[in-house]
Amino acid sequence: MNPRPTEVSIRTYQVGFGDCFLFSIAYDDTSARHLLFDFGSTSTPRGSRNRMMQVAKDIAERASGKLTAVIATHRHRDHISGFDPGASNKGTGAVIASLKPDLVVQPWTEDPHIPTDATGPRLNALPPAARGAAAQATALRAMHEVARGAVAESARSPHFPPALRRELRFIGEDNLKNLEAVKNLASMGPNEYVHFGFRSGLEALLPGVRVHVLGPPSVDQSADVANQRARNPAEYWHLQARALAAAGPAAAGEARGDTLFPDHVAARPPNIPIEARWLVKQARKMRGDHLLRLVRTLDDAMNNTSVILLMEIGDKAFLFPGDAQGENWAYALSKPEICEILARVNVYKVGHHGSLNATPKTLWNSFQNRSDVVGERLISLMSTLGGKHGHAQPDGHGTEVPRETLVKELRRDSDLVDTEAFADGRWFEDTVVSI
Repeated sequence: MNPRPTEVSIRTYQVGFGDCFLFSIAYDDTSARHLLFDFGSTSTPRGSRNRMMQVAKDIAERASGKLTAVIATHRHRDHISGFDPGASNKGTGAVIASLKPDLVVQPWTEDPHIPTDATGPRLNALPPAARGAAAQATALRAMHEVARGAVAESARSPHFPPALRRELRFIGEDNLKNLEAVKNLASMGPNEYVHFGFRSGLEALLPGVRVHVLGPPSVDQSADVANQRARNPAEYWHLQARALAAAGPAAAGEARGDTLFPDHVAARPPNIPIEARWLVKQARKMRGDHLLRLVRTLDDAMNNTSVILLMEIGDKAFLFPGDAQGENWAYALSKPEICEILARVNVYKVGHHGSLNATPKTLWNSFQNRSDVVGERLISLMSTLGGKHGHAQPDGHGTEVPRETLVKELRRDSDLVDTEAFADGRWFEDTVVSI
């Protein structure tokens, strides 16, 4: 007779701008299963230089030296950098690999058997069912090259405004390939590369648990996942299009100071004639703005490859969507049978660190356990670090992460575990749910 789940404990780690959650299921025979959802960061909190190794060792101790599964939702650095085994195989990824997970779950876009060099005739020669996947995988590979170029240009272009340079570097580095972490994930256990409706293999490892893979859809299921909508006022907490269409999105947060002639361009190099200096400034600004728009689009596209997992355990439902954004969510939300299960969610891992467009209003409004009465209500888990991504605006239409509009909703209608609110040196918090 299979053991019965009795309790779920979720440890939310403070890794700064990143995600790391240890999902532990206790059974009535005193056994336990441990799932690690992501392990990465692009910026750890101040004063926590060894935080990632501290977290890795704690995962090993809490899991008693054995992980049942690792779920790497997508390859952004803030989700998988901790899986890098490091120099001489002594880094955090080596610690996680030593826990010998029985299964590693990743999105279908990471499947090494999908050709990523298929273009032109080679692409057309593939079976029709494989063409879309190959084209998408090829495009994602090209995105990494663009990200690398953006990071390099942010470092060598002193003419870009400081705020623009910081954001270019931050988003660009997050989209780099993270090759050593990717290799480690592929080798630390059997891998399943999943898409909507795929049987992940987790149910065979987790007695009494029903697992639904809600995303990402494959290209055959939904071509929208390969695109980033510019506008969807019915779904997004704020319109990203507004920022992208603005003449100077990055410069909006740049202080002009007390400069008498802020549009003046110094004659560097000295052969720039005075009548051309205004044009030079505009050309430099346009170049930086265009690069920033490009890397933001790449960032969104990679987010839309996120694995979305919904787990039903007893009468409780747990939703972990990685950084999934609107195009990823749209396919699942078009299925009435899925929406019925989503309505019963008890624990929600907030998408993309509390960003604008990772919690569609259709999803949020469907949660029946939302309530402004503290007690038996929705639990939200948000791992984030403000001031790293986007910009706040005084009119309330900023692009900052976490988005204050959403955070207010989370605080009002759920029990919110927010890593930014951790105080007194706390670097994790446990959330316990009885089954």
